Amino acid sequence: MENPVVPASPVPATDPAELDNRLNTIRREMVVEGIDVLLLTGQKNIEYFTDYRTLSWAYNARPLFGLIDEQRFIICANRIEARNLESQVRRFSTVYYQGYLAEGAQTLLATLPAYRGPGKLGIAIDWGQDMFGRGCVEIVADMAARSDVTLKSGATALWRTRMQKTPFEAALKRQSFAIVNEAFDRVIAGARLGVSEADLCRTLQAHIMDNGADRADQIAMIFGRGDFIYSRLPSQRRLEVGHYLWTDFRAPYGGYPADRNRIARGGDPESWEMKAYETTRNLTIALARSAKSGMTCGDLFDVFEDLWRSADLPPAYGMVSRIGHGGGLEVTEPPSISKNNPQVIKEGMILHLEPKLELDGAVFQFEEVIYVGEQGVEFLSEISPAELPVIR
Repeated sequence: MENPVVPASPVPATDPAELDNRLNTIRREMVVEGIDVLLLTGQKNIEYFTDYRTLSWAYNARPLFGLIDEQRFIICANRIEARNLESQVRRFSTVYYQGYLAEGAQTLLATLPAYRGPGKLGIAIDWGQDMFGRGCVEIVADMAARSDVTLKSGATALWRTRMQKTPFEAALKRQSFAIVNEAFDRVIAGARLGVSEADLCRTLQAHIMDNGADRADQIAMIFGRGDFIYSRLPSQRRLEVGHYLWTDFRAPYGGYPADRNRIARGGDPESWEMKAYETTRNLTIALARSAKSGMTCGDLFDVFEDLWRSADLPPAYGMVSRIGHGGGLEVTEPPSISKNNPQVIKEGMILHLEPKLELDGAVFQFEEVIYVGEQGVEFLSEISPAELPVIR
């Protein structure tokens, strides 16, 4: 049977006007942060500004770098990228290097502008909180040897640019959720007691790929009853009556990952479990609907605390200091929905709300994902099912 979830195009192209807007926005943020030159070393940042895709990211030997200043946008690439880069018109210029990491860094540094102003040249690199840029001793050593340079993190300027998503980005996230939700529902409907975590994980990944995901990233897939280790890899543990199944997806579409938690139970739940499921689910949906442009993340956390208190639930899972986060090209992004966080929620943000309850060996968590608009919020993913999924 043909799966209706499969999208028409595996990698939608970003509109040129959107790429221009991203570049204009980061340049404004660079002025605010006192950044004269921004160096890009991470895959997500380079793809965000260029829309250039290459399989070379699978290797560490021949990296890509980027440079943005007031006038120029340059990509520094190994000569092996030339045919791919020159196969179509690009909205950036390219310099090539022969060799590997050290030669690439030297070529990038050679593109730095000569500094003629007072003070020092402000150079920022995409290293910092929630940024996963490429570490490069050659770049840092060169900066340290220059008396006319101040080296800083570019993460603040980059996140202020990337946190507010366009409708194009929201559409990619929406498709990624459709892909994983359908796969989960189908796999759970066909699963049986006794299946292992590893086997169920592989089956789920296969369906996710059939549905059109870019790739089958590692899935959290654990069974347990009060012994949940959420970072544990899938094992040969088999699903028993009373176990809870907890998953967290990663598979991306168009580069935008479907970070979505889902749960199920081995065997029929008791009445108190159904009640806890319903209460936690309704609370999470109400929390998501209460988010508004203009409130702070701390305000939204206060709403969560009021809802949780009113529901008369035991304390929420407390190993992390937040009950939600932003989402985009990364699985988790700023802002953090945490107590007293002054970050203002703005139109265009994608937020994941996911408070967790561990109760008498069970786990109840519902990751609802919203797109903040001027008049309210849109759920980008199908809301969690009204009844607890059961594997018999």
